[in-house]
Amino acid sequence: MRFTQESTHLTPEQLLPNPTTAFQKISTIQLPTPFPPNPSFHYSTALQHYLSGRALLPDELPFSIEILHEHHLNGYITYGKGVENNHCHRCDNRKKHLFARFNCFRCKEDCTYCRNCIMMGRVSECTPLITWSGPTPTTSNQPIFDWTGTLSKAQQEASNRVVDTVQTNENLLVWAVCGAGKTEVLFKGIHEALSQNKRVCIAAPRTDVILELSPRLQKVFPNTSITTLYGGSDDRHEYGQLVLSTNHQLFRYEKAFDFIVIDEVDAFPYSYDPTLKYAVEKARKPESSIVYLTATPDSQTQKNCSAKKQNHIRIPARYHRHPIPVPRFAWCGNWNKSFEKHRIPSQLKKWTLQRLQQNKQALIFFPSVKIMEKALPLFQKLNPAIESVHAENPNRKEKVQKIRDGEIPILLTTTILERGVTIPGIDVAVAGAEDQIFTESALVQIAGRAGRSADHPKGDVVYFHYGKTKEMINAIMHIYSMNKEAGKRGLING
Repeated sequence: MRFTQESTHLTPEQLLPNPTTAFQKISTIQLPTPFPPNPSFHYSTALQHYLSGRALLPDELPFSIEILHEHHLNGYITYGKGVENNHCHRCDNRKKHLFARFNCFRCKEDCTYCRNCIMMGRVSECTPLITWSGPTPTTSNQPIFDWTGTLSKAQQEASNRVVDTVQTNENLLVWAVCGAGKTEVLFKGIHEALSQNKRVCIAAPRTDVILELSPRLQKVFPNTSITTLYGGSDDRHEYGQLVLSTNHQLFRYEKAFDFIVIDEVDAFPYSYDPTLKYAVEKARKPESSIVYLTATPDSQTQKNCSAKKQNHIRIPARYHRHPIPVPRFAWCGNWNKSFEKHRIPSQLKKWTLQRLQQNKQALIFFPSVKIMEKALPLFQKLNPAIESVHAENPNRKEKVQKIRDGEIPILLTTTILERGVTIPGIDVAVAGAEDQIFTESALVQIAGRAGRSADHPKGDVVYFHYGKTKEMINAIMHIYSMNKEAGKRGLING
């Protein structure tokens, strides 16, 4: 798309069949200073709801260029730059190797586009990012808060801190053990924000987390408009007072939210991709609050918490008041060589047979798909119902449901199931725990699959290895220290 530049506005090429001045890419234009919206103009509420708090490409808007431009002339829409001098204004990518050039039909010349956020639609030098400059949608409904559950002492303390954070527009880290009930800790804070007509976003790294949260929150806040956003979601055109989003969907937002919750802040991709941190900062309003949730903060964050440089609160115990099962080490020799020779390491085989004899379900984590697939037929000789699962497995969700339903006795898995899976009464093993993929964070999360249910608060967690690593030792010390703190604070029984 090309524009002509006027003193107070830009005019798209499509609306000037006989121009008197040359058209330019928006990346080369000195953008005019935005002016206040015209209060006598009757703006489109449909466009307001669609665009408010977002920065979208023209192709993402189901409105004609004439309607968009009329709103621009009246101060309700702003045309912003997409890519300029190898800087993407949508995702903040500045890495030259993540830009490419193509012969552009719209601007009739070579045009640079951003490869980093291409999955959100191509943004280039001639592509404007369109934002809403008018009033934001409001709701006259007081939010209904329909939850009658009770919080543990530690949960209540954290819940109070979340409410304070919303009221004071500060940031807070909630460091809570796996299975502590982090979602319930958020309820009062979300209600506080909604009661003040604040807009709320909960961002998580995985689609399945968002899909699980959506019905739970709709039940707790039955008269609140909730939008669930992930790649290809049906809600992407809706305006929600409460938005549930995967991390990448935040690239489309700008100055939208008064309160943002970032779930699993230590997890991929958020912890590895600085552009996702930029997306969060871009999506929040200047006066806003953020709560970060994690069970396994990185070492620097842990140091900052210890030195009181990080505003945080810890929940070191699960809601059912039982300690987290502490993993144990089990040397199993050269496990990789054993699988190469089509043998299950003897210690791991013995452990597996015990689970089968006791009719105890288990997860066994492997460092790679290749090793796991090599091991699967060996385990199926012990029991043909044993299955395996990994990220690219098309039946992943069905297999997880089958083990929940008791149809699969033991499930071999990669680290894809280290988070977000609750199976009552499960035991857990890690094959090759010294492999570099098993970081302290991953090993703590894996151990956190055991003992989550109040009916089955215990579980056997074993790190099978061919030599201990610092990560393995740190993982056990992490769990031990949380249990110790929980005991001192009177948060666990016994």
